[in-house]
Formats: sequence, structure tokens, C-alpha cells
Amino acid sequence: MHLEVWPGNVYPLGSYWDGKGTNFALFSENATGVEVCLFDKDGKETRLSLTEVDNRVWHGYVPGVTPGQRYGFRVHGPYDPANGHRFNPNKLLIDPYAKAIDGDVGNGSELFGYSWEDPNEDLSFSESDSAHLMPKAIVIDESFDWEYDRLLRTPSHETIIYELHVKGFSKLQHNMPEELRGTYAGLAHPASISHLQMLGITAVELMPVHHYLAYPGHLVDKGLKNYWGYDSINYLAPYSGYSADKTPGGQVQEFKKMVKTLHNAGIEVILDVVYNHTGEGNHKGPTLSLRGIDNAAYYRLVEGDCRYYMDFTGCGNSLNVRHPQVLKLIMDSLRYWVLEMHVDGFRFDLASALARELYDVDNLSAFFDIIHQDPVLADVKLIAEPWDVGTGGYQVGNFPLLWSEWNGRYRDTVRDFWRGADQTLGEFAYRFTGSADLYQTNGRSPYASINFITAHDGFSLYDLVSYNEKHNEANGENNNDGDSHNRSWNCGAEGQTDDPGIIALREQQKRNFLVTLFLSQGVPMLVSGDEMELTHNGNNNGYCQDNEVSWLNWEFPELKAELLDFTRELIFFRRKHPVFKRRKWFQGKPIYGKTVNDIGWFDPNGNEMAEEQWDVGYSKAIGLFLNGEEIPRRGPQGQRIMDESFLLFFNAHWELIEFTLPVVLQNREWTVVIDTKEPHFVQNGSSYKGNKAVPVTGRSVVVLRRVA
Repeated sequence: MHLEVWPGNVYPLGSYWDGKGTNFALFSENATGVEVCLFDKDGKETRLSLTEVDNRVWHGYVPGVTPGQRYGFRVHGPYDPANGHRFNPNKLLIDPYAKAIDGDVGNGSELFGYSWEDPNEDLSFSESDSAHLMPKAIVIDESFDWEYDRLLRTPSHETIIYELHVKGFSKLQHNMPEELRGTYAGLAHPASISHLQMLGITAVELMPVHHYLAYPGHLVDKGLKNYWGYDSINYLAPYSGYSADKTPGGQVQEFKKMVKTLHNAGIEVILDVVYNHTGEGNHKGPTLSLRGIDNAAYYRLVEGDCRYYMDFTGCGNSLNVRHPQVLKLIMDSLRYWVLEMHVDGFRFDLASALARELYDVDNLSAFFDIIHQDPVLADVKLIAEPWDVGTGGYQVGNFPLLWSEWNGRYRDTVRDFWRGADQTLGEFAYRFTGSADLYQTNGRSPYASINFITAHDGFSLYDLVSYNEKHNEANGENNNDGDSHNRSWNCGAEGQTDDPGIIALREQQKRNFLVTLFLSQGVPMLVSGDEMELTHNGNNNGYCQDNEVSWLNWEFPELKAELLDFTRELIFFRRKHPVFKRRKWFQGKPIYGKTVNDIGWFDPNGNEMAEEQWDVGYSKAIGLFLNGEEIPRRGPQGQRIMDESFLLFFNAHWELIEFTLPVVLQNREWTVVIDTKEPHFVQNGSSYKGNKAVPVTGRSVVVLRRVA
């Protein structure tokens, strides 16, 4: 079949169908030639040279090419790894601007730009063709009837995040058709929506949905798969493996329908995005996309030895965010997901790696500047994982305005507090009240802190109270992978047990963690399954466990139902009471200052905490007063916001402690609403007034509400 190639346009990059034909455009500043390769339904390839080059963009328009057309690129240029160039036209390449990709990368030596048989390894040149192992990009029709859908823009202080894996969330959900389980459509199914609404969360944070390398060879050899998806090979196409719609490009429509359905249910969609590295790995990795398009432009290479990659991620490479085209790719991707896919925000994996101008993390880097100035991103949620694996990469508290952060210090502090590790009460108090020491000085608010106790990476809540050690044997790395310092406590037995005392203590500890999480200032993040007793059997690095180890179990024995009910009650309790979700700091003064009237900290004897008490590491009991009549912010129409007032007594000791009501509060009556020794919220709880002691069981929290 003869196809003409007209000059076409330099913009937009990727493939763009205008109703009559398709424009193709690819950036490469060091290439000497580019071919767009079209594939028919039988896999037959037609190569068309793109001879027009403007601003280092190779482009051409092909009349008659319509949505559903499968394609890739072959890029010619020097194969000179020592100088950073790895062009090899024998390798079919994924369009970095593809909106849909038709499947997974296969496995074989043909994927590599070098010959495995050559003793020089990656310095050699492979002449084997990779097209039969490569998924193809798909030309799509981007039109979609969004009706009246728009970004929800839930205020950050009102936000409750639920981190989930698209497949794992519904794969075992028996209340939906089997073909929808584990898909975008499955997440949009009424059974899923019902659970999310019942739970009361306001946003789902989806683990990576960018098309990724699902079957890297080292995992395939072990019979495993990349389950988490943190190895992106494209930043605009939703992963096809999560789609029930198998028509060419159908995953795009299905994803949009999912977002629209979640928005109709009042639930925002936040994407976990991985712009710090790609699935092409280090110098011995496969040539799938950017490496073959322009390795020296897209990746950070070692200065003076460009054969190798700078690796701030532990994944073999780092994107060259200093290059204008790489910044453009990231920004085009972010804007696409907001404007065309209607997502409400992003969580940036290993975000510190994106801020490295040279070697150090720089919060004035071009990456932050360009995001700060972009009108499309001005009103979406931007969440940083504020660390990477490079020197100086731990940057909790150092990200600029507009950004919230996964607060790793919150996670560590709360875990240590409830496992009984020695630490100062001042550290716990700062974390519980929004981490003003981290976020206040640079003008940010309490909701800059994304509070979490567990995440996809690490122990689940069930495992956090059931295992002292990781048990990652199933990953095939002799239990050497994953973090060995989990700040966990098994409550007296490692793993599963029939001991009723240990089981009861573990349930109580789970409630302690949840109450701490949802009553802290900041934005709480719950990991899907933690409300349903999900266990990974002690595996704290289940990135390769695409099976029942990771999937949610929707069967509901008694303990699971109790924890789910308690979590639901707790979330709605938070949503009801503004005092637990303030937009402004507590006075902006020391948390133990004597003039503060919207908050008060007390020892178990009812005395205001003295300065020297904050630094006592062995003390594990403290009381907190939150005054609902002293909330400084105003409502949407300028009205004063009023709430009830609460006393919270935390006891991380192993023995019961009797707390005395603070003297200044003894003239009011207080009633118990939460006691974590109980599996449910307290109905008609005990009342206290005067100097009557409040018993707080060992390792528990008691929350009292002022009656009048």
C-alpha cells in the first residue's frame, strides 16, 4: 500500500488525528533520521521517513491514517555509548507522546541495543529487530462527552486520601462481573463506588497508571511480575492491562468514564506519577523509547563517562530534568491528564530527584518554577514524596509553596510512639498538630502535611502490629529486599496466632493508629485494605506480587467487619468536626506556650506541660485539649466556624493510667466518645467532671467531648 507523507506540523508531538489523517511528530536533537512505522492487523510493517525537521522535531502528515492505527518509531543516529548516544534503528520505539499503547513489552535479547554475545556488552551493536516484542502505540480519537464534569477542587483541609492499586482493589470483588474485576471499569462499578462512599474518603490516589514495563526479564525468570508499576515507559497513555475494553485505544475511553463516575460520586482522582526515571534501566537495560530516541537528551549521564547513568532513584537511571524538552514532556503530560483526563492532582514519586539541578536538591529549580507558573496546575493537588536515594535526598519539609508532602517524620513518630519506643513527647505533639516545625516557616499550612502510617511500600496496618521482621522470601531475593527497619511490633508473637490476648492487643493497636491518623491536623491518607485487615503475610515489598498476597480480600469475618465499621465511623467523625481539620496553625506560637487558648497540652495529673517534660524520652502519656470555640478561620461566606471541644488522652504505656481533668476544664462535664479498647465508638459513654479521674487502659486513646 502506497502512503504519502506530507510535511505536516511540528506541533503537537506524538500522533494527532484531525479527522482526515494523522500528524506524527517526534523530538530528537541528535538523530540523523526518523521513520514512523505503521502496522496492520497482521503485524505487517510499513516504514515512512519523516524528512521535515524544525526545532529538532521530526514531523510528517499521513493522509488516511485513522484512529486504531498501530505505530512506532525507528530512529537513526550514532551508536556511541561512550559519548551517550545509543541510536539503533533495529529497535522499534514507543512514542513518548502516545495516548494509548496496545499491550506489554515482551522478553528477549532483541529488545537490547547491544548484542548479548559480545564481550563488550553494551558497547556492541545489535542488528536484531525488536518489533515483534514491542507493543505498538495507537492513534486515538480524543473526543469524549464529559457532559458537565469538572475538577472537584475539594479543599485540601477537607481531603481524605485513599491510596489504591487499580487492579488489586477489585480483582477479588465478587459483587461485579468477572471481566470487570481489576480494571478501570471495576473501580467505577457500583460495588466499588458504594464501598468508597460508605468509607467516607474524598479522593483516591491511584498507584501508577502510566503505561509501564510489566514484565522485566529478571522478574519473568522468577515467575513474577512488576505489580506496582513504578517503571513507566510512557507518560500519557493509561496502562492497557487495567482495561476491560479491548478495542484499540479503548483504555482511554474507559479511564475517562472511570474519572467521570468517581467525580459524580464526589471522589477526586489523584495519580501517582513517576517522572524521576523510566523502565529502561541502566546502561544494560532494554531500548524501548527514550534511550533510542535521544539518550543524551532525555537521561542524566555521568559527566566525563557518558556510557553510564546518574541514578538518584535506585532504578538505574534518572530523567534529565535540566533539559528543556524533558521539562516539556513532564509538563505536557501533567496538563494532558488534567485537561483531557480530568484528574484532580498528582503524587510525585521520589520527587527530590526532579529538583536536582546539578547534584544537590534545589527548591528553586526549573522544575518547581515552571509548575508554579502554570495556570493549568495552579489549582490541582501537588503532593511530593520528598526524598530519593541520592545524597541529600531526604527533603521532608523543604518543598515550596503549592506543594504538600508525604510526611515521613509523621509516619516514623507515630509508629515509634505506639510501639513504645523512647522519643520526646514534643516530637509527637508536633506531628499530631500538623508539623508546624516543618511547614509553617515557609508559608505553608497544616494541610501541607500528608499524614500516613502505612503506604503501598512497607507493612500493611495488619502486618505492622503482627510482624517484627520482614518476610519477603516470595520475592526471590533471599529476603534481602525491602526495608529492614519498619518500626513495627508484633504484640508478642510473629505472624499469625490463635492467642486471644495478642489478637485483642493487635486490634487495639490498629485503632490507636487510626485514631491518631484521622484526628491529627493535616491530610490523612489511608491505604486500601487497611480498613479490612489486609495482610501481605509480612512482605513489606510486594512490588512483584500480583496475586492474593497484594489483592484486597473482600470476605468479611467478624474482626474485619468491626475494623471497617470503626474506620468508617472515625472518618465521618473527622469530617463532622472542623477542630480536627484546621486550615490555620494553632496560634503560631510554641505548642506548649502558656498564652495559647485554642489548644492545651497536659500531663496525666492535669497540669499544663512544663518545658522540661517535652524532652523526656521515657514518658509515653499526654493529654490534649482542642477548643472548638477558638477556630481562627472563617467559612466560605465569612461566617465564624464553631465546633465542639474535645479532650484526648494518649497512653502508650503498657499499664492503665488515670488522667485527671485539667483544672481549668474541671467545671465542665465531659463524656467519652472514643475509647480504643472498644471495637466501636462509645454510645452513652461515661461522664466526668471536677477532679474525677479518667481511666485510660494501657496502649489506648480516650477521646472525650465537652457536654455543655
